[in-house]
Amino acid sequence: MTTVEIDSAQFNDGGEVISARPAVAAGGRAGGLVLPDEVMADLAGQLVARARAGEPVALTGRDGLLSGLIGQVLQAGLALELDDHLAGGELNGRNGFRAKMLSTEAGPVTVSVPRDRAGTFDPVLIPKGARRTSGISDQVISLYAGGMSVRDIARHCQRTMGIEISHDTISRITDGVLEEMRAWQSRPLEAIYPIVYIDALVAKVKDGGAVRNKAVNIAVGIDCEGVRHVLGIWVAPAEGAKAWAQALAQMRNRGLEDVLIVCCDGLGGLGEEITATWPGATVQTCTVHLIRAAARYASYGDRKGLCQGMRPIYTAVDMDAAEAALLEFADSPLGRKYPAAAGVWERAWDRFTPFLEFEPPIRKVIYTTNAIESFNRQMRKIIKTRGHFPADDALVKLLWLGIVDIEDKRAEARAAEAASGKRHDQRNAPGFLIEGSVTQSWREALTAFDKRWPGRIPDWAL
Repeated sequence: MTTVEIDSAQFNDGGEVISARPAVAAGGRAGGLVLPDEVMADLAGQLVARARAGEPVALTGRDGLLSGLIGQVLQAGLALELDDHLAGGELNGRNGFRAKMLSTEAGPVTVSVPRDRAGTFDPVLIPKGARRTSGISDQVISLYAGGMSVRDIARHCQRTMGIEISHDTISRITDGVLEEMRAWQSRPLEAIYPIVYIDALVAKVKDGGAVRNKAVNIAVGIDCEGVRHVLGIWVAPAEGAKAWAQALAQMRNRGLEDVLIVCCDGLGGLGEEITATWPGATVQTCTVHLIRAAARYASYGDRKGLCQGMRPIYTAVDMDAAEAALLEFADSPLGRKYPAAAGVWERAWDRFTPFLEFEPPIRKVIYTTNAIESFNRQMRKIIKTRGHFPADDALVKLLWLGIVDIEDKRAEARAAEAASGKRHDQRNAPGFLIEGSVTQSWREALTAFDKRWPGRIPDWAL
């Protein structure tokens, strides 16, 4: 631990956070501090001397160079703040110091915070009650969003930065985003989303004295500009039509008045709840769900051939051709080997057939759910890293933070490639996970929507 002028016992504060980000002047940009050359030369000399003496050369963590530098700079800054405060001419004076340990990204630093006799000195550099810089909170939230548990985060901070953060502190840091998450969860929606996908994941959540499997209902909508958005995340005791009815009613109350097509799985009673919420909506069983459910009955080696054999069913030009393709598939070698695969299509036939009535542009945007599947896969990956969640809010918080974290990382990768001067055909940074991604061939689909459901697509979108 780096210590700077300790003159009294350690001070126990309330655990507030201070910002370590540099101030931005009007019209300027944020930037790091620039040290004089003589200071840099002195620091370099100290590093070389340590290395030659066989001592460990550490930049961060306990006894690291950067943590020592941070401590000295903070100490000097506090002294300047007190000088300015006492320069007002009032009958006031210095009144010693109080020791304070501050957790920083470079490691723990203990500084001596000066005091005045009148007790009116309130430093800006290290406010009263502050125990860590904002960078610590950002790192904790980023690690939590990546799926690390509270214990793993505490261990990581101890190993990499040499600072000890209690489990309660980590929970308070991550709980700080709850208000923002709830604002996102209740934000107003557009009046119409032509297509809405609804799906559910399963996660283990502590309920009472036991850990139970709960359903995580997720809705993804495509707005009139073809941009995808996560409309909401809801945790329910089990996947069912009643649980979805509450989620659908909440979306309706948030301003979503009309939906043209709702893609979902074959959950019993769900179609009735959807049409009760939006009477003009067409309920369509997700083709990808059917393909996945049918392929689940086949061995790994036969799945590719089975999927190829089912392709003529959902690419048929009309219902008669689709029925003929289904019969041909059921009579094929793989169809006879796995009769349950054909049974999946037969049981869902009434919910699948609306797909056959749509024009090719509409079929394409409904079936092409790669982005939705990629999103669900990422969410499952985040959930699997945790054994169980202490509460429903903790589960929703992790998924929301995971979405924000993944989108930020992908945006940084795209920005780095753009700044490198690479041509578009040379860039391989991942696109949007879900938020902000644009549906391909959307203009053609929008025209087909307006032709099939005239008057329901706003004029400004056409």
